[in-house]
Amino acid sequence: MNGRVAISTFELFGLFPNAESARIYLEGLRWGGTPVCPLCGCGGNISERQGRRAGYYRCWDCGEEFTVRTGTIFGRSKVPLHQWVHAMYLVVTARKGVSSLQLSKEIGVTQKSAWFMLGRLREACAEDDGVLAGIVGVDETYIDGKERSKHEHEKLNQGRRTVGKQVVMGLRERGGKAIAKPVPNTNKYTLQGEIKAHVAVGSAIHTDEHVSYKGLSGYEHRAVNHSAGEYVGPGDIHVNGQESVWAVLNRSVRGTWHHVSRKHLGRYASECTFRLNDGNARMHTLDPLTAIVAKAFKVRITYQELTA
Repeated sequence: MNGRVAISTFELFGLFPNAESARIYLEGLRWGGTPVCPLCGCGGNISERQGRRAGYYRCWDCGEEFTVRTGTIFGRSKVPLHQWVHAMYLVVTARKGVSSLQLSKEIGVTQKSAWFMLGRLREACAEDDGVLAGIVGVDETYIDGKERSKHEHEKLNQGRRTVGKQVVMGLRERGGKAIAKPVPNTNKYTLQGEIKAHVAVGSAIHTDEHVSYKGLSGYEHRAVNHSAGEYVGPGDIHVNGQESVWAVLNRSVRGTWHHVSRKHLGRYASECTFRLNDGNARMHTLDPLTAIVAKAFKVRITYQELTA
């Protein structure tokens, strides 16, 4: 690619001009050239189905048919595989995300199909948060429409800046990965419980002066005093890395998604952190594309589950 980090949309079309080229690409990533039954795990007693389109296989151990879509987010989708690949390309390259309306126009599907595809891709982004270690910045933000933008009959009229908003907690490893997820509240048991679930014991935890972090045991806890105008404390104590995640998430919500329901907020947050983690813009475009494909092979969610 002449030393460039990203490939253009035009170049992507050249790589995956049709469903067959995308099928070969996905099979290579999933099986390395030798199909493995996703239903029973057999990798030896498999043959390609005669009289069917290429890509249909039969496992003679369990007697079932399967394709590269089976057991993945592509399962039971009528959208051709090259359109799925193009959708994943847009998700990993759009810094502020892509809306279902924009995706529908870009790849030529209905907005309903585009919304479903994005829901599945965000579900894949949430797979395998991992455990953070080292120096981990922890912070919270609030996501939802502001009270003043609502109709009068919809306002909660409780007089607080955070009323009607959803709390999102973020944890970011210094120079490493980030995790962001909705939490029910900001009390001590919730925030400290999330830290213990996602950060290795003994790590250094940097937070602001929020009272809920006080008394955190098992970690080297340091706080920066934002209310006193302090943004970097002695010993390089700060949560600036996590606040940069909020900057990206808030720009995505306001500029691209416009409204994020509480029900799906976790998936939107996962998409945002995926782009900062595996979808790092400094990587060659095919690397984060490969990363999201690998995640897509691990999960499956139906339309009924997404809309329930």
